[in-house]
Amino acid sequence: HSFDFIGKNIEVLKILKTVEKLASTESRVLITGETGTGKELIARKIHKSSPRSDGPFIVFNAALLKEKNYEKQLFGEEFKDGSIDVGVFEKASNGTLLLDEVSEIPIEIQSNILRTITDQKFKRINGHEDIYVNIRVISSTSKDLKMLIEEGKFREDFYHRLNVVPINVPTLQSRIEDIPLLIKYFKQKVAEINGVQEAEIDVNNDLLYSYNWPGNARELRNLVERVTILSIHEDKTDTNKILTDILKENPESLSDNNNGLNNTLAYPLKEAREKFETNYLVNQLKKTTEIYRKLLILLEWKDQPYIENSKVWQSRK
Repeated sequence: HSFDFIGKNIEVLKILKTVEKLASTESRVLITGETGTGKELIARKIHKSSPRSDGPFIVFNAALLKEKNYEKQLFGEEFKDGSIDVGVFEKASNGTLLLDEVSEIPIEIQSNILRTITDQKFKRINGHEDIYVNIRVISSTSKDLKMLIEEGKFREDFYHRLNVVPINVPTLQSRIEDIPLLIKYFKQKVAEINGVQEAEIDVNNDLLYSYNWPGNARELRNLVERVTILSIHEDKTDTNKILTDILKENPESLSDNNNGLNNTLAYPLKEAREKFETNYLVNQLKKTTEIYRKLLILLEWKDQPYIENSKVWQSRK
């Protein structure tokens, strides 16, 4: 049951357009972004859109291996009894290989991968003959590879070989206008997978937009699944209480705007009213427009009264 990478945010639409352009090419792609943003989903989308779609899509997660196991997992091994362990390069031939969390590959191994990508051939461990392959390589990472290069932990030539077409995936916090669309999509998928009814999740719940989403879209997907399961035989009111309770389990991930009422109690009435109304407007803008962040930069309104803010907002609608 695979999920798709979707959204209407301007950065997401740019990514989807890039994926379309990559469909007919063999270019290597480097996908960067925080954990849970959908890097693997994009890699799968590129593969499915390409002429290699009938071939294998193999994921090599570099973060899960011990250093001594890298070469065996990548290139395979031959034994004296004639048996062979096939590595991921061989498995991915005529398809796509995703080097997930490529930053975790030891620098000693990077040169071997670089040579294999360039020559499209390698030798298995203990092997004597070249194994020829035909592979498209896509890489992903949640770390800053340029910084790792400066620290001597990542080869610069390897980086440039991988980074032919870069794609940076935005955080969910920077594309919150996609939350209603994502919730609708995840509800349908989760209900289909589990054979249950879709949960009645209120997409106007302010907590959905003031929560910081440290786990990004994957965390939202998990939230929808959890609410769906826990809300079986519950009414809409109870379902949204379940949603609220789950989000409040991580108070450190709730933005200050969500605590506006409590925070304003420490101020005189006039100032408290202005702060509360500003926080309220900010939350409403988060739910209704993708220019929220640009608007904040333009207005510089942190301490401006609500009436001034709303006039500027109305003139830009």
